[in-house]
Amino acid sequence: MREASFEFLKKLVEAPSPSGYEAPAQRVFRSYIDGFAQVTTDVMGNVYGFIQGTGEERLKVMLVGHSDEIGLQVRYLDDHGFLYFSAIGGVDPHITPGLRVRVHTESGAINGVVGKKPIHLIEPKERDSVIKLDAQYIDIGATSKQEAAALVRVGDAITFADSLERLQGDRCTSRGFDDKAGSFVVAEVLRKVSELPHPLAVDLYGVSSVQEEVGLRGGTTSCYNVRPDVGICVEVDFATDQPDVDKKHNGEVGLGKGPILPRGPNINHALFDILSRTAGEESIPVQYTGIARATGTDANVMQISRGGVATALVKLPLRYMHTPVETLSLADLEAAADLIVAALARMGNRDSFKPV
Repeated sequence: MREASFEFLKKLVEAPSPSGYEAPAQRVFRSYIDGFAQVTTDVMGNVYGFIQGTGEERLKVMLVGHSDEIGLQVRYLDDHGFLYFSAIGGVDPHITPGLRVRVHTESGAINGVVGKKPIHLIEPKERDSVIKLDAQYIDIGATSKQEAAALVRVGDAITFADSLERLQGDRCTSRGFDDKAGSFVVAEVLRKVSELPHPLAVDLYGVSSVQEEVGLRGGTTSCYNVRPDVGICVEVDFATDQPDVDKKHNGEVGLGKGPILPRGPNINHALFDILSRTAGEESIPVQYTGIARATGTDANVMQISRGGVATALVKLPLRYMHTPVETLSLADLEAAADLIVAALARMGNRDSFKPV
């Protein structure tokens, strides 16, 4: 991966963006694509990059990856200055005790830790039980409610403190890869298309959407605004090459083996065929899974927007989803961007996506 792209990825995932509080990450996305796309933002906070194509009756193609991450929100300040919190999105209460966090206040981010009773003080029969999120609390070092209230307000967003770090080879770990890795791929597709020697025969919209983790909201509104003929959602998916995940349930998917092309009722067959055939013709590695239902992604709402949209998913293998240590392969991100760019040049006309 080129250095400028990696620096963009690092800035993007490290920018705080719990659902409803995505502005810092969206500013990073907007700044990056501003040099090679026409950029707009809507009232929801979705950011759109547009590159006009050439030719008559050209398709309108929309790419989307969501910028929001799971997180926490301040709910209550007790008399001793401890902060109680609620989850934003699917936060696992198993993992939060003992974590370092960042509370994003009006005056800037402050450090905190999720408190945890020492094991020595826990009754043996209680040691295997999970502490409910509403019983957990954050210690920012304040000694009173007044001191805490001078720093923090109810409703302030909280993120895990973990930042992007390299592991071995091209593997990286960070919080927020779900789905800022998808937003990254969307931005890279826009960049690569802008660098092509000739314009494509499609009008291309690349969207970094918001509030996916709390109801696919940005995907719904952005697709309504764009009115695409074709939609491709770039998301993460469960890697099954870790010891404790069942391949029989989630399919055989590994890091570094290319993006994933799912099949199922959420996927337009003709668009799937274009992506799959392109991968073969361009020697881009891909993996396949089946999703026999509506997917829990922006592809779901894209497909049923207005009168219907020919929709596909390009997914990125991810280990440890919805934890502070999500892990992926940079090669999979690059392969996903290359696949989408190559597929854009092979799009047919509107009628070619109709099943009968």
